[in-house]
Amino acid sequence: MGSRSASEEKAGSRQRLQVKVNEYKENQNITCVSLRPVQTTVLGKTPKVYLVPFSLSNYKSDQFKHPKSLLNKNSNNEFVCKKCKKTEIRKTCRRILTPKMEATSSKTESTLQKSSLDVCTESNKRQHKSTSDTVIPSVDMESIQNLDSDEDTTLGLSAARLREMIKKRQPPESKRKMPKKRENGTGCRRSMRLLKVDPSGVSLPATPTQPTLIADENPLLLPGPLEMTPENRDDDNDLFKGFLQTWAEVSKTSIKNTEKELSSIKNYKANLNGMVINEDTVHKVTKGPILSVALHPSEIRTLVAAGAKSGQVGLWDLQLHISLLKQTHQSEEDGIYVFQPHSQPVSCLYFSPANPAHILSLSYDGTLRCGDFSRAIFEEVCRDERSSFSSFDFLGEDASTLIVGHWNGNISLVDRRTPGTSYEMLINSSLRKIRTVHVHPVHRQYFITAGLRDTHIYDARHLNPRGSQPLISLTEHTKSIASAYFSPLTGNRVVTTCADCKLRIFDSSCISSQIPLLTTIRHNTITGRWLTRFQAVWDPKQEDCVIVGSMAHPRRVEIFHETGKQVHSFFGGECLVSVCSINAMHPTRYILAGGNSSGKIHVFMN
Repeated sequence: MGSRSASEEKAGSRQRLQVKVNEYKENQNITCVSLRPVQTTVLGKTPKVYLVPFSLSNYKSDQFKHPKSLLNKNSNNEFVCKKCKKTEIRKTCRRILTPKMEATSSKTESTLQKSSLDVCTESNKRQHKSTSDTVIPSVDMESIQNLDSDEDTTLGLSAARLREMIKKRQPPESKRKMPKKRENGTGCRRSMRLLKVDPSGVSLPATPTQPTLIADENPLLLPGPLEMTPENRDDDNDLFKGFLQTWAEVSKTSIKNTEKELSSIKNYKANLNGMVINEDTVHKVTKGPILSVALHPSEIRTLVAAGAKSGQVGLWDLQLHISLLKQTHQSEEDGIYVFQPHSQPVSCLYFSPANPAHILSLSYDGTLRCGDFSRAIFEEVCRDERSSFSSFDFLGEDASTLIVGHWNGNISLVDRRTPGTSYEMLINSSLRKIRTVHVHPVHRQYFITAGLRDTHIYDARHLNPRGSQPLISLTEHTKSIASAYFSPLTGNRVVTTCADCKLRIFDSSCISSQIPLLTTIRHNTITGRWLTRFQAVWDPKQEDCVIVGSMAHPRRVEIFHETGKQVHSFFGGECLVSVCSINAMHPTRYILAGGNSSGKIHVFMN
């Protein structure tokens, strides 16, 4: 009877297992089931498999839908798990691991293990091969607490064990650690000037606060004539009067306007090789960078004028300066006088072609003045407080009419014969900005302007106040243009200096709709922020050669032929250790004056 009851009991257990398996097969909404044994020992003993039974009555029919093709493919008791979305996995695992878990009896464990091993053998192999297809449910803390209160403790993993596993799997929360304050540390270095202490650590006395001025840093000077009062000399009034008298007398010497023939390049090079520089011909003339340089056309005296960024105009008599240096107890400032006719940079400076005793200076402050050495005053030629001037040139050979370029792109005509300081006509050009203006030396009705990226040639006879269109536009430039000048004798050539590191020479012998480009010279024109921009200018004696500063080491001033060949380089050794951005050549003598960005003038002469 005992054996019969045991056999009936086994048959009953098998029947119940078959019913559960059939229910399991009929339910097609299950996504993935892992029958992974917790502990298996195959050493002649019966293996034990711990299963977690759950009820399918709590699941909805449309919760775990799988394509029919996938179910048909795995019909041979194979359940292949694929990657599910994170949200579906979490919902599935939370429903599977509910706190209402029922433990199976020890008698049915062996029978379930025997029948289930055949069902999930292949699925377990797939799970061991690819761990990415195995779904490990995450356990909630509420289910673990409910497991502690459950009386059935036949599960392979206790609640405490599960809690330890969860703690190991959860990454620790990373909290930002605040740096500890150093109480006795030295800390960051700070300026003692900002801390208002001296090097010994003693606090400096408080400086009295001065009222801040809301007005402009560089206010305009008073309108009208200004006296020639030197800023660098307070004494020796007689010496200054003699200085002005020398400039006035030298300017009375007439300059014959005879036609000049170009010398050969061979003779020109020989004369350039004889030009030298020494310590006596280098001196600081103005305060701040030099933006313009002019040489007096005198044949017997070397007189140099320089316009500075600070608004100063400096005059230097080299012969007087050198002779006074040779005498004892003489100052190095002798022979140099500095004036302040403007409040902003002086960008253009010329001696009058009709009367060399007059020097005209143009400034950003909107004023154009004429320095008269015979009367020792700076007269006001033109004034515009609403606009800033950039450049000017003489329209007439008698210097009675001028053309003035504005930074905002306007052009104005000035007639010095009319009373007042206002210009005759204001013309709106096609340029947004004008840097330089230059008049044709022969056909003086034409003038050329250098703008942002275009160079235009206008006819002064056809200017319209409402707006004027240029005759010719040179559009070969790719970056901003610093200057554009006609050749000094015939005007058959135009040289431009551009920020694309190129000097361009055009053929302007026939002013028509187009001016062909003759030569492009590669030259470094990137001077940076603190140096004055280069401006290539023609040699008044040799109009087929241009003079330009250089950024190369050792420092030099270079001369190029219109064909692009280098003619000469001026080296000064220890006397020339800076960049001469602005250069000017004497109209008849072999004298070169170059100004740098610290106010020094370097003179090369025979």
